[in-house]
Amino acid sequence: MEEPVLLNQTTVVTYFRLRGLSINQNVQMAAFAMFLVFYVLTLIGNILIVITIIYDHHLHTPMYFFLSNLSCIDVCHPTVTVPKMLIDTWSEEKLISFDACVTQMFFLHLFACTEIFLLTVMAYDRYVAICKPLQYMTVMNWKVCVLLAVALWTGGTIHSIALTSLTIKLPYCDPEEMDNFFCDVPQVVKLACTDTHIIEILIVSNSGLISMVCFMVLVVSYAVILVSLRQQISEGRRKALSTCAAHLTVVTLFLGHCIFIYSRPSTSLPEDKVVSVFFTAVTPLLNPIIYTLRNEDMKNALNKLMGRVEERGKK
Repeated sequence: MEEPVLLNQTTVVTYFRLRGLSINQNVQMAAFAMFLVFYVLTLIGNILIVITIIYDHHLHTPMYFFLSNLSCIDVCHPTVTVPKMLIDTWSEEKLISFDACVTQMFFLHLFACTEIFLLTVMAYDRYVAICKPLQYMTVMNWKVCVLLAVALWTGGTIHSIALTSLTIKLPYCDPEEMDNFFCDVPQVVKLACTDTHIIEILIVSNSGLISMVCFMVLVVSYAVILVSLRQQISEGRRKALSTCAAHLTVVTLFLGHCIFIYSRPSTSLPEDKVVSVFFTAVTPLLNPIIYTLRNEDMKNALNKLMGRVEERGKK
């Protein structure tokens, strides 16, 4: 059987080789089992959240509208990388075509950047709800919510196109491979056989700046919220603190990776792969756990939904 051509030395790259999570077969099999479970649970948890929000009219509020968007992203985000990683655990070659690599980078950054913008919007939603409760439904009406959703998805698309386009016209060299289990812009840029200093600066000023600015906005927003909560009654304060704690946990887990990877030049660190695993496979699983276990409204709605399903099953 003829070996696939990895590169044309002068102009066109047709394939990249991924190094994967480990070269140890036992580690690969353990990783396969673990991440298959993570992926299935991620799909079930996030899809269940979306169904619950659609089903329960009490959850038809701005906060849960944005939460349903987050769950949709958390279904799509790991789907960009995890299925390929699972397939590659059974393959010695671990090849990915150039077109597939570019597609993977595009959707990876589309969903990642959209989630960053979404977390920022969710922080603003909580700020208005807690600090200006009487004006909440006026400020966060459905028209505003839909416009914000369109804006954050549009912003994520523009960011992804801009970042991915940096890699398309670069000349690539043989015989390097990516020390990762998926294609990402910093790793792909490192394979270019030309000076990529300017491109690395653009990556930092694009992804890194978005991550840092949004993180600072989020920290300031939650700081203002925490100060405002001092004046709330105990029950209202407890519920608001629970919601904010859930949001802050998600923000820290997600943006921590983005800042770590994209706020520095394209140099490899031993921690990169571990952080990437957490970012692509673990965080999307933690989001539904965090939002359901710390949210009484969601737990009650889930219980009602399960009760209805059981009743229909008995009939």
